[in-house]
Amino acid sequence: MVDNNRKLSVAPKHLALIPDGNRRWSKSHRLSLSNGYESGIKKFVDFSIWLRGFGASTVTVWALSTENIKNRSGTELSVLYRLYKKASYDKDIISKLEKNDTKVVVTGELDKIPSGVRKALKHIEQITSKNKSFTINLLIAYGGRDDILHAVKDIVKAKATNKIKQINESIIEKYMISSAIPNPDLIIRTSGEFRTSGFLPWQSSYSELYFSKKYWPDFNIRDLKTAIKDYSYRQRRYGK
Repeated sequence: MVDNNRKLSVAPKHLALIPDGNRRWSKSHRLSLSNGYESGIKKFVDFSIWLRGFGASTVTVWALSTENIKNRSGTELSVLYRLYKKASYDKDIISKLEKNDTKVVVTGELDKIPSGVRKALKHIEQITSKNKSFTINLLIAYGGRDDILHAVKDIVKAKATNKIKQINESIIEKYMISSAIPNPDLIIRTSGEFRTSGFLPWQSSYSELYFSKKYWPDFNIRDLKTAIKDYSYRQRRYGK
């Protein structure tokens, strides 16, 4: 359950997450890749509950990129797809989401993943759709450059048929796959990688960044509190 006593005076309302390091964690613990990714999924469910306790209302997590789909082995992708299906029907996970009034929204080029996985993700979307207190935006088969390219192609088609007359920021946002995702206040990336790798490039222009050296399955509530505390000390000027 949510512990409101943990709330900080200045906490991000929307936190975005790149949960990196599952494979390296598995190797360092001499565990299978499946064990590593499953630990990462369970950690994220707990993470979302912690985050709500700190006063946030939204988390966006990059679960699978289009680059992952292009470059990772079929064996590894099969492991991920199996675990995403399993998690989408997991009664314990669904119970935690329900108890914390959390809904799941899936965003990405879902035609690039197997139909069984799409069906499973649709299931968890539907079963949590009435929850209102907290939102998990799950980015699956998402890439930042692909997102912008998708918008450009659709805008060109719309312009050619006179569906739009002027192209501005609002129009670009409207045609992006991630159009419903708000700008993150804070982006956390784990595993010691100091880059965002094309994560929400349009929305993240003024997001604060925090990098943790820990592999994702080792990231705990104390690490999250440290990140949020660091965020609370920053002055966000938005170009002023």
